[in-house]
Amino acid sequence: MEPEPNPDPRRWTALTLLCLAQFMLIIDITAVNLALPSMTTGLSLGRQALTWVPAAYTLCFGGLLLLGGRLADGLGRRRAFLLGLAAFTVASLASGLSHSAGELIAGRAVQGVAAALLSPAALSIVTTTFHGPARTKALGVWGAISGAGAAVGVLVGGALTSGPGWRWVFFVNLPVGLVLLALLPRLVPASTPARSLRGLDLPGALAATATAALLVYGLIHAGSAGWATAATLLPLAGAVVTAGALVALERSVRQPLLRPGLIRDRSVVAGTAVMFAATIILITGFFLISWYLQYRAGYSALKTGLVYLPVAVATGLGAHLASHSLGHLGFRGTACAGFTLAAVGALLLTRLPVSGNAALAVLPGFILLSAGVGMALVTATTAALHQADQREAGVVSALVNTGHELGSALGVALASVLAASSLGTAATGVGGFRTAFALAAGIALAAAAAALSALPAGRPDPAARPVFGH
Repeated sequence: MEPEPNPDPRRWTALTLLCLAQFMLIIDITAVNLALPSMTTGLSLGRQALTWVPAAYTLCFGGLLLLGGRLADGLGRRRAFLLGLAAFTVASLASGLSHSAGELIAGRAVQGVAAALLSPAALSIVTTTFHGPARTKALGVWGAISGAGAAVGVLVGGALTSGPGWRWVFFVNLPVGLVLLALLPRLVPASTPARSLRGLDLPGALAATATAALLVYGLIHAGSAGWATAATLLPLAGAVVTAGALVALERSVRQPLLRPGLIRDRSVVAGTAVMFAATIILITGFFLISWYLQYRAGYSALKTGLVYLPVAVATGLGAHLASHSLGHLGFRGTACAGFTLAAVGALLLTRLPVSGNAALAVLPGFILLSAGVGMALVTATTAALHQADQREAGVVSALVNTGHELGSALGVALASVLAASSLGTAATGVGGFRTAFALAAGIALAAAAAALSALPAGRPDPAARPVFGH
């Protein structure tokens, strides 16, 4: 194996800061989910509004990630990261100061737009800084952040909501953002843009975002208005129309968001699909267990967050296990094992009781589900990026994160629909929770089977060369 040429001794410190930024973005999803009951009371949110608080963020985040990846390649990775981080910090302040549902949802949407620029730039910096075994290790750490951040976010959200109040779920981003803005430019050198911004496919990005937004909008209304109503069918039909428009646009523009060759790249497409499925399963669990513990078991937000501590550990252990098993089981074996473990956990959660020791009923299944998803997340990231070309590192990173964020939005929407009878302060029973976890188990089993053929055969190349900027 050829040694790495002149590795920068500051790269691991830079990785720590980049992971902290990604950690902040992931925490923002689950911390807000846990704080939703308090937001519902404070701002008088209805079921549709409370669903849009997390969905507005993940939709804008996921829908604009491909555009953010192109901007990261066109502006330069460090510049794009810092611009996204500054905008996210300001939007967090605005969200914390909101006094109505509309203001809060708007602030969350701006957070999502900023995150769509920040996240692919950060992951692109990671993939262009490390190579070989070091890159596999770095991407393993990144994957662990994606999973463990979701669990730790619930703990942070519980502590802040039970303490100074739900607004601090947003205010806590301010010092983190300011510290990162001050330190990162000293550790990450500026890079030459890998491509021109001329011909940027803004219409394609907007069409992609509109497609996802209409799909989630229709699913949200299906839970309250029913499937055979105009409020449900019109948005779903609109999603089909905008998806068709997106395909037509991508075929006609000179520089599409995704070049045809990239769409046919098995590693990239399969890795993104694994990320999408794993995130649906994970976010379904976090969204529903938070409601179950607070409204069925009567737990406080802080006590609910504490229940998630072993879940955070399990997610990190699953990611750590995957970073090692990839070298032995390969992409297919590791993903299949992870999804199978997640399916067993979800099946255990279909037996949630109406009463009794809630933590004891939740933890065995939730720990298995989270550990399995942790394995799948690392597999997804490594499969998609282990052979990424420097010129397209930003857009490949964005595509993987698109799977994560759209999976988050769809996971919340599906959970809201399937568990509608068990959600809300006046709802009774746990039948809705059981139905939603049965679907999660089915998705996990289907993903386990698909991984055996969809993912590339073999293992990550330990001698992969670095992808340096020009």
